[in-house]
Amino acid sequence: MAHPNLTWLLSSLIVVFGSTVTALPNAPLVDSRDDPPPPVAPAVVARDVDGNTRVRATRITEPIVLDGRLDERTYAAVPSIGDFVQQEPAEGQPVTEKTEVWLLFDERNIYVAARCWDSHPEREIANEMRRDGRRTTDNESFGVVFDTFHDLRNGFLFQLSLAGGLFDGYITDERDMNVNWNTVWDARTSRFDEGWTVEMAIPFKSLRFRAGQDQVWGVNFKRVVRWKNEWQYLTRIPAAFGRRGINKLSSAATLFGIEPLQAGRNFEVKPYGITGLTTDRPQDAPALTAPHGEGGFDVKVGITDGVTADFTYNTDFAQVEEDEQQVNLTRFNVLFREKRDFFLEGQGIFSFGGLGNQPSGTGGGDSSQGNPTSTDVPIVFFSRRIGLSGGYEVPIDVGGRVTGKAGPYSIGLLDIRTGDAAAAGVQPTNFGVVRIKRDILRRSAVGVLYTARSISSFGAGSSRVFGVDGVFSFYQNLNINTYLARTDTPEGLGRGTSYRAQLDYNADRYGLQLERLAVDERFNPDVGFLRRTAFTRNSAFVRFSPRPVSMAAVRKFTWDAGYDYITDPSGRLQSRLAQTGFRTELQNGDSMNVEAAIIYEFLEKPFDISRDVTIPVGGYGFPEVHLQYNFGPQRKIAGNVTVERGAFYEGTRTGIIASRGRMEITPQISIEPSLTVNWVDLPQGTFTSTLLTTRATYTLTPRAAAGALVQYSSDASAFNTSVRFRWEYQPGSDFFVVYTDSRDTTGIGFPLLRNRGIVIKLTRLFRM
Repeated sequence: MAHPNLTWLLSSLIVVFGSTVTALPNAPLVDSRDDPPPPVAPAVVARDVDGNTRVRATRITEPIVLDGRLDERTYAAVPSIGDFVQQEPAEGQPVTEKTEVWLLFDERNIYVAARCWDSHPEREIANEMRRDGRRTTDNESFGVVFDTFHDLRNGFLFQLSLAGGLFDGYITDERDMNVNWNTVWDARTSRFDEGWTVEMAIPFKSLRFRAGQDQVWGVNFKRVVRWKNEWQYLTRIPAAFGRRGINKLSSAATLFGIEPLQAGRNFEVKPYGITGLTTDRPQDAPALTAPHGEGGFDVKVGITDGVTADFTYNTDFAQVEEDEQQVNLTRFNVLFREKRDFFLEGQGIFSFGGLGNQPSGTGGGDSSQGNPTSTDVPIVFFSRRIGLSGGYEVPIDVGGRVTGKAGPYSIGLLDIRTGDAAAAGVQPTNFGVVRIKRDILRRSAVGVLYTARSISSFGAGSSRVFGVDGVFSFYQNLNINTYLARTDTPEGLGRGTSYRAQLDYNADRYGLQLERLAVDERFNPDVGFLRRTAFTRNSAFVRFSPRPVSMAAVRKFTWDAGYDYITDPSGRLQSRLAQTGFRTELQNGDSMNVEAAIIYEFLEKPFDISRDVTIPVGGYGFPEVHLQYNFGPQRKIAGNVTVERGAFYEGTRTGIIASRGRMEITPQISIEPSLTVNWVDLPQGTFTSTLLTTRATYTLTPRAAAGALVQYSSDASAFNTSVRFRWEYQPGSDFFVVYTDSRDTTGIGFPLLRNRGIVIKLTRLFRM
């Protein structure tokens, strides 16, 4: 029998919670009296000997024409903010290319403008114009982050490439960045003889902040001079943070003077309409073509200035791109990212135990200095378990969510009702999630997480998870991540427990991680993701990263070593990994890497590694070596090339991987190929696994682009094509045309059709 409908609970919580948080004190989470005083007008920036930086925003009465040219009288009348410092290559040193910034506001918007001087503008890299393009930071770019609650942990990022590509994201706890979060804002760039300029307009309604006129925020500015691989900020950012430097909000400047006349509380309605044709061709049967059309809407309501309620009816996910396929030569499942709009805002609040609730890559940039074994950590809440089952889409009838910040508390409440999906064998089900975190100390937090599913995927009855966690950050580089979680599932599985304790020291020159992770045989998070079941893992990782001063072409050497030891509940060894690597990072952005590993795997049951090859039960130990070269983004053809060779169970494996590739045809046209080929020779048989992925993009404007994703997988015997045109005809409102085609490659000749479809979709944002 299903548990009581959580929709009623959620609506009640909204009413009670709204009145409660309104009554909470709205004082800054970090007492502004501890900060030095703001700059005295007309000064807009001030620094002291302790390294504290204060910035004052300037109210304007004359309108700003958003064209990127900085030709309004305001820019001559208001002093600029300058004196940026390097993060890379020389932490804390003055920049080699000057940057000037203006921070302005009126009754509706915050304006951020910058003049980016450049000694060699002809060398500038400007080839990423796409909205949320993943290579924005691989271009000349400028960004701003606002810590609107001044909690030194969370912030809104807005970044713009020289080519005009807009990128936004939400940072949580200085570590996770939700790069799929989008809001309404606008920006333009322009060039001049000695560099380039940028103007941004960010509506107050697109942000969340405390009520009242006495606002104290955190702010930082970031500029990437990509042609010389220089990263610069307004304040000093540790080089150890690498590309994630913008996440370090505890090092941001303090911002005074913001006086929003219009509260951050808002009301939005976003209806959609969709129509299309779908053709399915079952095996040895005629093709069936069916038209379809439907509509739905999302509603956003500001409960307080910092807390928002979202409601959705007949949620549609047709605009989501097709998942990129992955090569998997392990016995474990792979994980795909969440891309659906409704689940993206406030996503970081639901992170648990020091790990984001999405797979690696949704956080704030890559980090080559971390331990690669974190994929085994359970994701206690994973939103893709809602509305998707066994590769089938499950309709979401209605849902609600409350997310935001009230005083020192971060709150996330979620209730979703899904409908029938006969193909997936799913009945109507309620999903409920409650997440509460409390900020403590300067940069730490403790919290609780509760998830519930009215009809369990494990059998008759409901399932639940309850967990407590703590994320403790000390000094600049020391973090401790902990959690304890317990599941309650039906069908004899009963109650299971998992816990994690991790120490992470991540400085620029040295790194150390120590971790113990345990998952017992009854632990099954029904609204989460568990890659490996019933195990205990002990791991250690060390790193040494010197910066040679006598080698002009080399920026950094990195040597690391790791050891991973995984046993089952009886203490029997399941997996063991001993690895070491050496990496050389060049000043121009290229890098080379060599790794060696000794692997042990115990198979408790036969492992079907391919359609015709099965590895029998037993223990297997084998070494392997990886060689990699990364061609930096300053090149017309960029990407990673990796060669892998070694023993593999009782045979051998040779692999070639070309990833993150990009061939620039013009600044608006690019091709991004990726190829993975594995030649495997085992006593049980020989096979080749091939995955070819190519993405081609033509960007008409920063808000309109056409793209094609072509994928061939020999493992899945599939050739898939997805072509999508997206036009954001006004901020927050989109027009989509999507064509998909999936074909079977098992036969001889031209691949046979499995299914195809074309979808036209229109959304319209009404903001009040």
